[in-house]
Amino acid sequence: MSALSTVLALLAFAANSLLCRVALAPPAIDPWSFAGLRLGSGALVLALLVRQRARVGSSSPGRAAVWRRAGWLLLYALPFSLAYVALDAGTGALLLFGSVQLTMLGLGILRGERPRPIEWLAIAGAAAGVVYLVLPGVTAPDPLGAALMVAAGVGWGLYSLAGRHAGEPVAATAAAFSRAALVALPCAAIAFGLSRSAITARGALLALLSGAVTSGLGYVVWYAALRSLTATRAALVQLAVPPLAVLGGVLFLGERLTTRLLIASVVILSSIALGVLARRVRAPTSSGIGPRVRP
Repeated sequence: MSALSTVLALLAFAANSLLCRVALAPPAIDPWSFAGLRLGSGALVLALLVRQRARVGSSSPGRAAVWRRAGWLLLYALPFSLAYVALDAGTGALLLFGSVQLTMLGLGILRGERPRPIEWLAIAGAAAGVVYLVLPGVTAPDPLGAALMVAAGVGWGLYSLAGRHAGEPVAATAAAFSRAALVALPCAAIAFGLSRSAITARGALLALLSGAVTSGLGYVVWYAALRSLTATRAALVQLAVPPLAVLGGVLFLGERLTTRLLIASVVILSSIALGVLARRVRAPTSSGIGPRVRP
């Protein structure tokens, strides 16, 4: 079940990237409104789901912890939308996933995880595959856009790590989304009023779909998967998202299938498989670090 949850979450992340790409380039909606509608629709769907399951407040570890998760979610969602106005897809992907990797691996090590050499090899191989995949589209980044995307990567890494001990996934995700929406929606309304930009029906629909399905429900599945993932493995498997997103562009947006995509996908996915399967070999228990999580 954990493997299925992980795969479904990664597919949701890739779909979310496609929806954002279509909505913001060329713009069918401004980035503030996209982020606000995304978080608001996610909060609404999750609130209805929590109410139906009669689990309101059943898994929250405390108000401060919930607001922290909401803060990490905001730190990801708002800069992510704003950054893609100034960055191309390749540069944005490198900055985002590089920041996610450094955040999750660094904090995992600080908390006592010790990736084995084969896991470091897998991370290096998958990261090299991502670089090879997006390199043709990488340009010198806009400084503000780059800073925003790095912040988004840090926010997503912290949100993911917080989910490992957040409790029941539906209620935990709903609590974070509802609080994040309380901040994002007023900010979006103010930005929309100041900019006087137009929101097309297509742009609003893409934002709502992104929030309700690929973000809200997708993050529930991700929080469920995180229960059986170490920080190292959670960081590693997310490197599958860029090739999945590019493949989705080929299948659904009419983008061209290239040899580079095929080679990069093989390198990335085989490296991830190497790192995940490495955990199936029982590690020595004499390190004193504590029990390792089984896949």
